[in-house]
Amino acid sequence: MINADRLTRLLADLVRHNSINPDLVSGAPGEGAIAAFLYEYCRRAGLEAEISEVAPGRANVIARLRGRGEKPALLFDGHIDTVGVDGMTIDPFDPVIRDGRLYGRGAFDMKGGVAAMVEAAVAAAAQGPPPGDVVLAMVADEEYASLGTQAVVRDVPAGAAIVTEPTALNVCVAHKGFAWITVETAGRAAHGSRYEEGVDAITRMGRVLASLERLEREVYPRHRHPLLGRPSVHASLIAGGQGLSTYPDRCRLQVERRTLPTETPDDIAAEMEALLAGLRHADPSFEASWSLTLFRPGLEVPPEAPVVRAVCRAAAAVLGREPALVGEYPWLDSALLAAAGIPTVIFGPAGAGAHAAVEWVDLASVAATAEVLASVITAWGAER
Repeated sequence: MINADRLTRLLADLVRHNSINPDLVSGAPGEGAIAAFLYEYCRRAGLEAEISEVAPGRANVIARLRGRGEKPALLFDGHIDTVGVDGMTIDPFDPVIRDGRLYGRGAFDMKGGVAAMVEAAVAAAAQGPPPGDVVLAMVADEEYASLGTQAVVRDVPAGAAIVTEPTALNVCVAHKGFAWITVETAGRAAHGSRYEEGVDAITRMGRVLASLERLEREVYPRHRHPLLGRPSVHASLIAGGQGLSTYPDRCRLQVERRTLPTETPDDIAAEMEALLAGLRHADPSFEASWSLTLFRPGLEVPPEAPVVRAVCRAAAAVLGREPALVGEYPWLDSALLAAAGIPTVIFGPAGAGAHAAVEWVDLASVAATAEVLASVITAWGAER
């Protein structure tokens, strides 16, 4: 059913398109060119397609295989933006095939999954209309603010979704979320010689860092998820001070907190309020504030959900083995789909090098991903 040569050519063409996210690398081209390419490719392959701008110069491609209208739409979601290429040891946009692997920026994260879902829809179309519509959302901006999938959630109704991020042909039913937190401590500016007047905001921030370290060392290990392990926190960026001979009156710390699927913004707020309250109790002169700058929830979908059963059944038939149910540590767009009430699972190819100097995807696993997805399309609804 799957045309492996056609699939490999499509993947290589996707890698040739520089689609670095401009919010990550100033001046990068973004998704415009690759979106135009996918739009034309899908239309030539017999799919309906449209380009939807989600921000100036930033585009989604929404392609559709019309079904018989018997079942709700099945949504495939995959991002077409990539991170930058600094430090890469080969030409990032000249795909190289060696030992069954295709090398290049985005091959693994996640143009392999995007190519697989396009090929799956094209192959399934040759079998006749599926039970319900199949929608391919090839989205912008996953690597920064997920503008693309946020637009999909708003504009594209679906009964279930499969995100084709790489999973090494396992079925991912859970992943972590994250919170970005900013903490500011207040001091008092004074000449470096006037210790009786100055209050050092940077050393005060040291107390915050020590408290975060205690959470990381003593509290988080007691909270574990069977697939995802424990939550975590790390100090990402810190800034403060005006000069070597001046007491700093402000210090700003940016923190990333990786969350389990059950954790909410209210949980993060309670944790931060308790942390700062403890420091104020120990020293009533301690002044600090905090804000939550971004929160993305984790994901957990029940193994008995119809979309999970459908993917597991198709994968077992294609792979000749039952796929493992796994959790993934990174945050994925799947959480936005699930939060909108769309049961969502993640399934995709094998490889390595996401955001790294050497990135590759295993071509046999890309073909297997496409075969599984095509099987899900033709059988969608049997598990409902």
